[in-house]
Amino acid sequence: MAHFETEYQRLEASYSDSPPGEENLLMHVPEGSKSQWHHIENLDLFFQRVYNLHQKNGFTCMLLGEIFELVQLLFVVGFTVFLANCVDYDVLFANKFVNHTDSSKVTLPDAILPMDVCNAHIRDNAFVIFVLIISGVFWLHRLVKFLYNVCCYWEIRSFYINALKMSMSELPYATWQEVQARIIEIQKEHQICIHKKELTELDIYHRILRFKNYMVAMVNKSLLPVRFRLPVLGDSVFYTRGLKYNFELIFFWGPGSLFENEWSLKQEYKRGGNRLELADRLASRILWIGIANLLLCPVILVWQILYAFFSYTEIIKREPGSLGARCWSLYGRCYLRHFNELDHELMSRLSKGYKAASKYMNCFLSPLLTVVAKNVAFFAGSLLAVLIALTIYDEDVLAVEHVLSSVTLLGVCITVCRSFIPDKHMVFCPEQLLRVILAHIHYMPDHWQGNAHRYETRDQFSQLFQYKAVFILEELLSPVVTPIILIFCLRRKSLEIIDFFRNFTVEVIGVGDTCSFAQMDIRQHGHPAWMSEGKTEASIYQQAEDGKTELSLMHFAITNPHWQPPRETTHFISQLKERVNREAAGASSETHPLSLSESEPRSLVANILAGPSTLGSVHFACDSSLANNAVTGMPGGATALRSLSPISSSLHLRGSLSAAHRVSGFTGRAMTGSGTDARTVSSGSSAWEGQLTSLVLSEYASTEMSIHALYIHELHKQQSRGDLSRHTWHRQESDESSDSIPDEVRSEPNTRSRNFPRSQTFPATLPSPGASSASATGGTNMGQDGEKAQSSSQRRHSGPAADHFGTAGKVVRTAHVPMGGWAEDGKESSRHHEPVQEETSEDELPPHIHKVT
Repeated sequence: MAHFETEYQRLEASYSDSPPGEENLLMHVPEGSKSQWHHIENLDLFFQRVYNLHQKNGFTCMLLGEIFELVQLLFVVGFTVFLANCVDYDVLFANKFVNHTDSSKVTLPDAILPMDVCNAHIRDNAFVIFVLIISGVFWLHRLVKFLYNVCCYWEIRSFYINALKMSMSELPYATWQEVQARIIEIQKEHQICIHKKELTELDIYHRILRFKNYMVAMVNKSLLPVRFRLPVLGDSVFYTRGLKYNFELIFFWGPGSLFENEWSLKQEYKRGGNRLELADRLASRILWIGIANLLLCPVILVWQILYAFFSYTEIIKREPGSLGARCWSLYGRCYLRHFNELDHELMSRLSKGYKAASKYMNCFLSPLLTVVAKNVAFFAGSLLAVLIALTIYDEDVLAVEHVLSSVTLLGVCITVCRSFIPDKHMVFCPEQLLRVILAHIHYMPDHWQGNAHRYETRDQFSQLFQYKAVFILEELLSPVVTPIILIFCLRRKSLEIIDFFRNFTVEVIGVGDTCSFAQMDIRQHGHPAWMSEGKTEASIYQQAEDGKTELSLMHFAITNPHWQPPRETTHFISQLKERVNREAAGASSETHPLSLSESEPRSLVANILAGPSTLGSVHFACDSSLANNAVTGMPGGATALRSLSPISSSLHLRGSLSAAHRVSGFTGRAMTGSGTDARTVSSGSSAWEGQLTSLVLSEYASTEMSIHALYIHELHKQQSRGDLSRHTWHRQESDESSDSIPDEVRSEPNTRSRNFPRSQTFPATLPSPGASSASATGGTNMGQDGEKAQSSSQRRHSGPAADHFGTAGKVVRTAHVPMGGWAEDGKESSRHHEPVQEETSEDELPPHIHKVT
């Protein structure tokens, strides 16, 4: 199992999630004063049900939805069996003569077989009997689950009415932030969690999104086998609902999974000494689940085909071009998802970027295909026009065989051809559209900017934004492909999966075991190339890729303005605020002047997107000598953020009693950090008083995050200028994460003279102490923050067998490439494998768990 060895480092969890003095708090409430909601044992399921009931608009809507799902399952199975065994198609297609005494017309009952004949056909068909048995067992399982959910959600309904004081009629019109604020408030009265005196917004998000945060982190670190290089198709992504279901079944809640309950990882997976044994056990379990998928493949495939047929046939008939429409892929939703981002927050963000994404993909219509489509549409339209004219002249033409079918097929053909013909008034501006997309999706590889017109960028973006027809086809192929991926791809990664859960799981008091990335701790998982330099101690293995930690932190702080972040996080936000104010103050008054009337959300985003940065990225992205000119739009972003702050802060001050107004108060808390309260600068905002609803305030929060995403990406592009980026499309499989960098690179004494491709996540190899001191006194203008960054970088590669004493007593540090590191084309990098040291007899003792207190 040498190929299973990996180089993850144990994560030191030292940040705090509890108020001071409450680290080991256990609340005691007298027996007589306990409420119905005191000490809810499984808060994960409880908060998930509270959230689901809110998203499903109340108990009645949820109940009707569940009932119709049961009826729908019965209808699909029963109607399919009826069509296959109880219909005489010879009569239906007029191949058999039917004698009638009173009428010569053939009716539908004539085509239905008698009941005894129908039953005989079903009894004689073994496959139909097998499908009915499997479907019956599954339907009974769903029925029992439905009855259980009704009882559970009735309790949640009572919680809304009695504890939160919210009726079911007003629930569809209440925001989740309002519900969450009331939950935090009643914790003081009901003590629904006895391990903490007060709940925070992050506690609730952790419990709702515990497993989803793990999935986002594994996709971010390229751990899951969802990317493949196929012979004809090239780089492809295959991630379906069936494959996602199997991943969650294996990791989280299935029999023999890694978690013993919803909130606790099994103790054996927290130890490192038996990692090989656990990997063998996990590989065996993956194999058996893959075999089970293979055996159930025929039944699942039939179900997928029937469900797709009944679901999409009417849509295709009504809108034939709907298959040419696009949707965000399942992989795209996971790749673009922030840590601690709820489903409705993610879908709202992606929906805002849908129109721009569709326009961007439409820029790449093939000219050759356009010519063919125009001519095919012309010929099909000519035939259709003749048939329509004949039908108008004499309706008996429709009685001719296949005329009606021809009219239908010709209409579908014309509609499909029109989808390949671009609008003649459309302007080709992919760079501008890609920037609009970035403002909403927040994540984008660096090499896309400046290359938006290239088909390589288009193909990679299509993996996130795929055709609806491709989505349906992948779901139909999922029962066949999923067992292959489980048996031949996921099983090989079993040791890496074991190491991932051990190294990136922390125990939070009052919450349980959570993914450490979901803590959004800059010090533990920040990235130096994403404004975290000098504030992070993360090794290359602990860094989240693509600025996931930093952007997730900003998104959570904006969405939950009353959240009190830890000290390191507050320091990061306050430094960002100071930089915004400094650059906004330095911007000339002629560049992007923003008055109060121009500070509406859409105007702000439009001003930023139309700024010089966009043109700079188009004209200068390929010329490194002029690349610095591309950052001229950063003062515009800073000015927009600064202009938005007084408005949102003053609205938050005046609407602090309403949970809907909390969305607007991010700047007053997060952006000010340790500085002056932003509520003191509310001049000119009286014109907005009483005119904005919670929806508009939410729009301001979304706009603020969009500008932050653009601003942070500009800062990252400026900081990583000249460095090749490592991203999802460059990373190899993560089982190469233990490989070291080339020996000639490691032995080079001068880090600045090394000539090998470095990604934005690849830290510079540390110079010798003498070189460090010389560079520190050489006028680099790093200051105190620079010294902290250097010291944190020196700690970044500490770990087992990381330091070796060389000649003259100097310490030679061996740095490791990131997960899926890549080497320069044409150069063969010499690699060696460093296995993780097995633990000794100390492993017999209880494992040292780093509790987040």
